[in-house]
Amino acid sequence: MSNSAVVESVAQALRDAEVNQAAIAPIRPQLGGETADVDIAYAVQEVNTKRALAEGRRLVGRKIGLTSVAVQKQLGVDSPDFGMLFADMAYGDGEAIPAGLLIQPKVEAEIALVIKSDLTKEKHTYADIISATDYALPAVEVVDSRIENWKISLIDTVADNASSAAFVLGSRPVKLDDLDLVNCKMTMTRGDEVVSQGVGKACLANPLNAAVWLADEMVRRGRPLLAGDIILSGALGPMVVANPGDEFKVEIEGFGSVTAAFAAE
Repeated sequence: MSNSAVVESVAQALRDAEVNQAAIAPIRPQLGGETADVDIAYAVQEVNTKRALAEGRRLVGRKIGLTSVAVQKQLGVDSPDFGMLFADMAYGDGEAIPAGLLIQPKVEAEIALVIKSDLTKEKHTYADIISATDYALPAVEVVDSRIENWKISLIDTVADNASSAAFVLGSRPVKLDDLDLVNCKMTMTRGDEVVSQGVGKACLANPLNAAVWLADEMVRRGRPLLAGDIILSGALGPMVVANPGDEFKVEIEGFGSVTAAFAAE
């Protein structure tokens, strides 16, 4: 099979897995195994992005993954990755995420930035990101791997839209000048149980580092961030398995709270 045929085949397999809610074996062997270049994985992601847009889905932002140094080491990489966010992946604060929609979901607490102007420079700075940010929100990203038992490498997760599945944004916008992005504390609870804790600097030492990386990377790959786009900047603490009926409340110092709820089966 040619490279393009392999990319198309893997993209179709991942799409079928998502639609059928049935995980598949790791796809990295088909893309070159442990020596595969990440660009071929992004080519797979792009095939499914184009397919989604052709189907009428609306692209509303990006998620940044692998912003924890510990997780980067685990996967043997030295940079984050990204995935696409579509409008039909968004759920309201406390709105039930339907049962049976996902395969093996987990949740992460994040800071979301909503931008008001296009980010199209080759190299961005903090000043560019701050000027372009309209407001920030607390957020929960729901990740879900279409790969069996989360047995993923960088190649698997990038091809699989960076394991993105859904997201929940808080409803109280906050300006960046009112926030401490580095030292803000995050607590995630499920009922009375604290299930994840973290701090702003867990995300590449500062969430703006992740946003700068993403802005540059999206220009390089021909899909620059545009006015109105949402940036999920990366996890502030460990991800947690989500089961039917679970309800997770995330509180981030200075941001307020947001709740991700999963319908019971």
